[in-house]
Amino acid sequence: MDGDIAFELEQTAEVLRALAHPIRLQILHAIRGGQLSVGEIEEVTGIGQPGLSQQLSILRKAELVLSERSGKQVFYRTDRARLAETCAALAALGGPSAEAPHPTREAADSAPSGSTAPQGGAARFARVFR
Repeated sequence: MDGDIAFELEQTAEVLRALAHPIRLQILHAIRGGQLSVGEIEEVTGIGQPGLSQQLSILRKAELVLSERSGKQVFYRTDRARLAETCAALAALGGPSAEAPHPTREAADSAPSGSTAPQGGAARFARVFR
């Protein structure tokens, strides 16, 4: 594997590890609309100190948040560019977008019910309602 690709994949994995925690997702959700001070994040989320500072540190290390100090207060906001890069990296794992589109649920539902031959070599399954 190419060294650059391996590095990019490791960086993406680090970001995903940071995102894979409900408290950190809660923090990102709280600051999605703009920057908040640590005290405001604590008030909005109910996450107390020192846990909040620990979680913010992990988000900072993964470069998911940007911080700005103003006097004694520290303000945080999401790093939208980093989040967009992560989304693009995940989308790239799906392969080139030029591939044939996957059938949609609506297309499957509108297929003739009397047809027993599989379409396009794909298996056909019954839907069970309970």
